[in-house]
Amino acid sequence: MTQKGAILVLSGPSGAGKSTIINASSSEIGEYYFSISTTTRAPRVGEVNGVDYFFVSKDDFEEDIKAGNFLEYAQVHGNYYGTSLKPVREALGEGKLVIFDIDVQGHRLVRAKMNDITTSAFITPPTLNELEIRLRARCTDDESVIVNRIENAKDEIKAVGEYDFTIINDTVEKAAKQFVIVAKAARLKQSTEDELKFVEQWLSEK
Repeated sequence: MTQKGAILVLSGPSGAGKSTIINASSSEIGEYYFSISTTTRAPRVGEVNGVDYFFVSKDDFEEDIKAGNFLEYAQVHGNYYGTSLKPVREALGEGKLVIFDIDVQGHRLVRAKMNDITTSAFITPPTLNELEIRLRARCTDDESVIVNRIENAKDEIKAVGEYDFTIINDTVEKAAKQFVIVAKAARLKQSTEDELKFVEQWLSEK
């Protein structure tokens, strides 16, 4: 039986360890496509098309807006950024698990458009205090960025009930094991169309 494509949305505060958990689990979750953004800005040194972003022209981006090919998009400092549905649909057609690392608002948009095949997990450190310790330990952000991320996290945690699963990233090993279970569950989710087909087949076969 061909493996079905499915969507898994991951959200959680910056510093929660989402990328680390995905990398630690990648060999156990089957073929997956990590959704990346499309932008009209020029690539920076070292950035690769199709890895960091999909880099497109302004005209192409605006054509895709008109065609309804974006899950969401925004204009920032004169450049467009958005989540294109084209590579997502392509990956789903190939039976891949499509993973989104997006915020609470993005999760709501995915649910509104593709709820039937979407599973979601909120990934968070055990406490706000632990998040702050991790953000400071990275030594990559200045104080104002850290304070902003902590304030955002206080808002994001209030939406935890909107997600199917919560993964507490206490240790990466434990969180990765839970993530593998969630990823496998996402592939088992039946769309309404699948359920109707199954019932029809179940009733008709003798």
